[in-house]
This record gives sequence, C-alpha cells and structure tokens, in this order.
Amino acid sequence: MISYMKEEVGSRLKGNTLRVYVYVLKKGRVGVREVQRSLGFSNPSLAQYHFKKLKELGLVREDGGEYEVASEVKVDVLRDFLRFGTLLVPRFVMYAMFFTVFTVYLTIVSLQIYSIVPIVYWFTALLTLSTIIFWYESLRAWFSAPST
Repeated sequence: MISYMKEEVGSRLKGNTLRVYVYVLKKGRVGVREVQRSLGFSNPSLAQYHFKKLKELGLVREDGGEYEVASEVKVDVLRDFLRFGTLLVPRFVMYAMFFTVFTVYLTIVSLQIYSIVPIVYWFTALLTLSTIIFWYESLRAWFSAPST
C-alpha cells in the first residue's frame, strides 16, 4: 500500500507541480499569488491548480489562504538533497566538506612528520582527487535541482 502511494506521488509530482512543491519546501508558508509571481505563472489559478494537486497527494495543507508542507517526500531529484529548515542542500556537500577538512588536516600533519616517505604523497594525491570528485558531484546535484 505504501509503495503504491509513493509510486503515485512520484508519477504525479513532476514539472510545475514539482517546482511549486520545492518552492513551498524552501519558503515555508506561501500564498497563491506569491507562487504565481515567483514561478512566472500566467495567472493565480494555475498556481491554485498545482496546489490542489499537491493537496490531493497529501503533500501540502492550507491554513488561512496560505499553504505549507504537510509531509515531505523524496522523489525524483529531491532524493539527493537534505533539508535544513528552508534550505535544500545536496547530500554530497556533507561528504565534500568532510573530505576537504580531512585532506587539509592530514596533508599538514603528515607532510610535517613524514615528509620523506613517498607513500604520503600518493595518499595526499588520492585524498585530493576524492575531494575534487565530491565537490564536482555536489555542484552537479545543486544545478540539477528544480528551479524556483
């Protein structure tokens, strides 16, 4: 039953409906006119239509003419993101930050203590390459996010 609901949400949460959902995730509470202006819809009824779809899926709730997230789902490109309040951050950023700090620390410490051992240079190069790869993937995920 639950997997069926996730499939239905995944199949219906696309295009402008996904953009509206991401906008609500980022902003918290929003009104129809705010969404219409921010996302460039031609009229408020188009934003209302997407809110109706999101409400039918149980993803948003209406309170006094404004909408807010009722339940959070990880579909499509949102799987690669973590939510901190209203900020959506690619999951890879955490890995990239860890590898950056780890690489800088170990490079400084190991080159001071073991500067004549050749394996230290290979290890440092491998860590640097890993860091670059994680930052590249973070940027790719960031730019693949639905635009709002």
